[in-house]
Amino acid sequence: MSKLTPLEPWITGKIGVRAGNALTRAALEKFQLARLGETVDYVKRHSPFYQQRLAGYAPPASWEELSAFPFTTPSDLQENDHQFLCVSLAEIERIVTLQSSGSTAPPKRVHFTAADLELTIDFFHHGMATLVQPGQKVLILMPGEQPGSVGDLLKKGLARLGVTSIIHGLVRDAEETLRTIETQEIDCLVGLPVQLLSLARHPSAALIGPNRIKSILVSADFASPALVNALNSAWGAPVIDHYGMTEMGLGGGVECRHCCGYHLREADLYVEIIDPLSGHPLPDGELGEVVFTTLTRRGMPLVRYRTGDQARFLKEPCPCGTVLRRMERVQGRMAGSVLLAKGVPLNITELDQVLFPLPFLLDYQAVISSRNNRDALAIGIETYGADADQQNRTIHHALMALPSISAAVSSGDLALDPVSAGKCVPSATIKRSIIDLRKE
Repeated sequence: MSKLTPLEPWITGKIGVRAGNALTRAALEKFQLARLGETVDYVKRHSPFYQQRLAGYAPPASWEELSAFPFTTPSDLQENDHQFLCVSLAEIERIVTLQSSGSTAPPKRVHFTAADLELTIDFFHHGMATLVQPGQKVLILMPGEQPGSVGDLLKKGLARLGVTSIIHGLVRDAEETLRTIETQEIDCLVGLPVQLLSLARHPSAALIGPNRIKSILVSADFASPALVNALNSAWGAPVIDHYGMTEMGLGGGVECRHCCGYHLREADLYVEIIDPLSGHPLPDGELGEVVFTTLTRRGMPLVRYRTGDQARFLKEPCPCGTVLRRMERVQGRMAGSVLLAKGVPLNITELDQVLFPLPFLLDYQAVISSRNNRDALAIGIETYGADADQQNRTIHHALMALPSISAAVSSGDLALDPVSAGKCVPSATIKRSIIDLRKE
């Protein structure tokens, strides 16, 4: 029988199932509904925002009643984060400021108590057991300088597993990072998908011995199948996807070794997939927007928070045998598309699928602008030692394989600029997107 995700026994204990008894969907959903009612009651008593937003709403007695509740949106957080607080500022241990992808929109601020941060450490402790075992070493290629940052919390969770970890931070010098992997005998890498790919395709990656890397966790940004396949081929190790966002408490779910969808931290979160237009919950198998409600947070609980992420619940059970729900890998952002001529959408997910299979590509940046009454798409790339003219032809050919681009070019509504090589400038947010200069 396949190895069960370590999240199931963890959640079994968290919801109070007696030792020796198996977790069931009925028991888990009974727990979630009870905690949901407690959360609604708690925020209505302590949060000025929800006192107003949920006026007239009683704690839901069913999932159908929850579906009638109003949503919480990122703009709500941007307007006044302090109105969400259910505790005094003195009880807040960590405040995370999230810059908006918009140039003028205010940032979001998410507040955590020490108990809230402990919930995340606990999730990292059990979730990382999917990838590593006691005695191994993990290189954390994520921010971790500040107490309560994702790298710091991950390091604390790994220590509880008996795993040594090194907080490296984001990759600034690929050669130096690869040297660290080799000299420190690293077993597992945790980082942003594109940064991990850049390491795998760097010439100095040849210094890494065979079977050195035993597992990889991609996190904090969308990882296209093409990118995951490239990582798997380069490192010869399973690539496991983590789903989360700061508003969730940094961790939302993680795949098991079968790498076929996230298992969610269902004792701490209730997750829905909704129709983004009607707001109605969708049945399993249908693509929609991810919405979540926190069930155990004390500092800044969130009720029906719209993430803007696209995903679906999978109908089929996971091969690992868990009763936990399985959510397909996120397919991108609802707001991640730009509109070409005639309203045809183009998003970063489509570009990833045709560009990342190119073996010379380390990273790219896509910029769309307006010139001479038509759109112009410019692709800037990072690469190592390949012929520039050949790269330009190859990328042009790959882009034209996308029907949306091919149609717009053929109609004269879109021009493809020559590819430029250089260092891709990181965006203000970790999540990548197409830069639309037509808005400015």
